Amino acid sequence: MDVALVQYINRLCRHLAITPARLHPHEVYLDPADAADPRVACLLNVPIESLRLRFALLQSLNTTLETFFLPLVELRQTPMYTHSIAALLKEAKGLIFYDTKVTVMNRVLNATVQRTADHAAPEITLDPLEIVGGEIRASENSYFCQAARQLASVPSSQLCVKLASGGDPTYAFNIRFTGEEVHGTSGSFRHFLWQVCRELQSSSLSLLLLCPSSAVNKNKGKYILTPSPITYGEEQLLHFLGQLLGIAIRADVPLPLDLLPSFWKTLVGEPLDPDQDLQEADVLTYNYVKKFESINDETELEALCAEIASQHLATESPEGPNKPCCRFTYLTMTGEEVELCSRGRHIPVAWENKDIYAAAIRSLRLRELQNVECVTAVRAGLGAIIPLQLLTTLSPLEMELRTCGLPYINLEFLKAHTMYQVGLMETDQHIEFFWGALEMFAQEELCKFIKFACNQERIPFTCPCKDGGPDTAHVPPYPMKIAPPDGTAGSPDSRYIRVETCMFMIKLPQYSSLEIMLEKLRCAIHYREDPLSG
Repeated sequence: MDVALVQYINRLCRHLAITPARLHPHEVYLDPADAADPRVACLLNVPIESLRLRFALLQSLNTTLETFFLPLVELRQTPMYTHSIAALLKEAKGLIFYDTKVTVMNRVLNATVQRTADHAAPEITLDPLEIVGGEIRASENSYFCQAARQLASVPSSQLCVKLASGGDPTYAFNIRFTGEEVHGTSGSFRHFLWQVCRELQSSSLSLLLLCPSSAVNKNKGKYILTPSPITYGEEQLLHFLGQLLGIAIRADVPLPLDLLPSFWKTLVGEPLDPDQDLQEADVLTYNYVKKFESINDETELEALCAEIASQHLATESPEGPNKPCCRFTYLTMTGEEVELCSRGRHIPVAWENKDIYAAAIRSLRLRELQNVECVTAVRAGLGAIIPLQLLTTLSPLEMELRTCGLPYINLEFLKAHTMYQVGLMETDQHIEFFWGALEMFAQEELCKFIKFACNQERIPFTCPCKDGGPDTAHVPPYPMKIAPPDGTAGSPDSRYIRVETCMFMIKLPQYSSLEIMLEKLRCAIHYREDPLSG
């Protein structure tokens, strides 16, 4: 119940854009709409005063943890010491608010900076013509591989920079595009991370694999690490992927990566759930295993083997030429048929061993999801940029939130973190048209707008500033700035929207109607994807 309350407070504070420390216990309430959420079902019958009192206790506990306890604790875990403070904290991490964990994490990240202002940032040169039109002719031409080759000789310590903040943040490295003149470093860096995520989740690179469940519209578009033996070159690329995860955390740039929860579980060292994780990754195999586990007699087994035979997955039984049976083999996620045990191709599935067969298939899939060799390489890369002991208190979902953010845009939060420049005001008619048009956009179009304006699809959902004003410390790319267009030539309705991505600045003409504003915004976000549009 405490864990459910902490998760609910995390969501409530995210919605209110405040930290739990600033939430008064009397502001805690369960809305009737929350009754449908299974995560808070165990709290519904608790008197509201008891909930508020319990929240006050958790609030006090977290304040003590943040200010006194966690900074003094060695968070590294070792299997030898099962009762260490780190091991006990891992068991109790559900009682710690997400904001408490992030605050401690940020302090540690700023205390482990290894590249100071005296050292110039490493610079890499990318050739955008290699990926023109979005089609990569060879994986070695991808931004990911171009960057991995050039940064291979750069010590990881040079990539450990302070957390990005303010209008001119420090990033792990600078990017120069061949044949292009780019002012500032933020826009090109954010575009690089966005492009790399596109490449990782495409056929041009083989490090990630679309999960088999997506073939039947479950977890569509979700990826896992490709479960296959890796070469030395692939191990280096996985190491670089881990470095990029750490670099994105230090840069506070949410990565648009859609990875299954099983990836984040293995990354933070949590065990997989034999049922839930298998069902999420490969629902067809999950159903197949369940059928064998629920068979009640040999007649049902024979009928199931006949059904499988019709799908060309079974062979004839040695006991009878027309009696179908399964063998101790199964297809891996990459489509290769493997034996589930020694000489499995010669062992038929019978009533006596059908449970062993089902357990062997489940075990095969879980080993593929655990993917120890690949995860070890990714963790090594991540550990070169951020201290791995920080993962001790993070849940898999919290690690995903810290690395990838949320895949939707909160317009109210964006509006609260927007500045109007050169005499513009929120009450100006064309500014009202602008926000009205964005409110009409679906989330897909909002993400495209954000990509157009600041070169990243996802933006942080928290910011340490108090009121979004000009004198507070913002997390880049905040605040968004709206300014008049350059020059005065031509009528406003004939002009186009321009942006300066490094500054998250939108130069907005005074369009005369909501319809024209919609048309120009849609024109801008869709033509952005055309490399020849200028």
